[in-house]
Amino acid sequence: MKELKNISLLPYNTFGMNAKAKLFIEYYSLDELRQVLKEHKGEQILHIGQGSNLLFTSDFNGVILHSGMARAKFLDDETVEAQNGLRLDDMIAQLTDMGYSGLEKLSLIPGEVGASAVQNVGAYGCEAKDVIVRVNTLNVETLEERVFTNEECRFGYRDSIFKHELKGKYIVTSVVYKVKPGDATKTREEIIATRMAKLPTVGEVGSAGSFFMNPFVPEEKANELLSQYPDMPHFETPSPWRVKSSARSDALWSSVEQHSGERCVKIPAAWLIEQCGWKGKTLGGAQVWPKQPLVIVNANNASAKDIMELAAAVSASVKEKFGIDIHPEVNYI
Repeated sequence: MKELKNISLLPYNTFGMNAKAKLFIEYYSLDELRQVLKEHKGEQILHIGQGSNLLFTSDFNGVILHSGMARAKFLDDETVEAQNGLRLDDMIAQLTDMGYSGLEKLSLIPGEVGASAVQNVGAYGCEAKDVIVRVNTLNVETLEERVFTNEECRFGYRDSIFKHELKGKYIVTSVVYKVKPGDATKTREEIIATRMAKLPTVGEVGSAGSFFMNPFVPEEKANELLSQYPDMPHFETPSPWRVKSSARSDALWSSVEQHSGERCVKIPAAWLIEQCGWKGKTLGGAQVWPKQPLVIVNANNASAKDIMELAAAVSASVKEKFGIDIHPEVNYI
C-alpha cells in the first residue's frame, strides 16, 4: 500500500489541475482496500481511476483512493476479468494482439477498467454495457463483495447505477467482459487513427476527452429543428428512451423524465456547439478544441473556473439557439 500526504493531484487528472489532496492512498489487493475503508470510515473518500473524467475545482480535503490492481485473466474462451486499475486501452491492445475482438471500438478511450463500468464509456456505436457480463464490487460500509449482473448495473447513456442510487456505496473492483476470437487489428488501428486526428493527446494537452454528452430530444422537437436545419445530423433511438429510476434528480435525468415514453432522437452535441460558433474559441486559459468542439482543453494554464465558465457559456449558447440543454460528462470535484 502507498500513502502520500498533501500531494499534488497533477499526475492523477488529465485536465492538468494542480489541486492537492490531504491524503492519497494506492492499494494493491482487496484486503488492503478493506483495511483502508475500515481505517478511514466516516471520512470523505473519492475513488479515482486515471482521472480522465474529473475536473478538480479546489483542493480535496479527504482521502483519494486509487487502485494499483492492474491485471487481467481469461475465465474461459469467451470472458476476461480485468481488475479496476488496469488501463482500458492497455487491455484492449493486449486482447487485440492475442487475436480477440469485441472491445476494439473502445480503443484509445482514456481511463481505467473500473471507470468503464461506472461511466458506461462508449464510442463509434459501441458502449461498455454491450461487452460487460458482470461487475464485481466491494461494499464501502460492510466491506463485503457483491456481483452485479449487466442488468443490475442499470446502464444508460454514459450512466450506471454506480453514478446515482449507489454512488459512493460500492467500489468497482473488477469487470468481466465478453470477447471472441477474431482479428480486430484493422478496426483498432482505424479507430486510433480517427481519434488521434480529432482529439487532443492525453498527457500532451490537458482535457477530459468529450466534455459534453450528446442530448436526446423528442421526435417532435427533432422534426422542428430539421425543418430549420435540414442538414442536422440526428439518430433515432432504437426504442423509447426511458428513465430507469424516479430517484434521478440531476439536470440530465430531469430533462429525460419529461420525455420518458416518447421516441427520442440523439443530436450530436459537437454539431450544436459548432453551429453556435464556439469551435476554437477561448475563455481565459480554456479552449474549445479546434478539431472537435465536443472537447474543452486546458490550452494555457487554465484554472478550473476558466473551464467551468467556458462550458457554461457554450451550454447557454446551445440553449438559446436550439432550445436544447447539453450537460457535462465531466464530474466537477
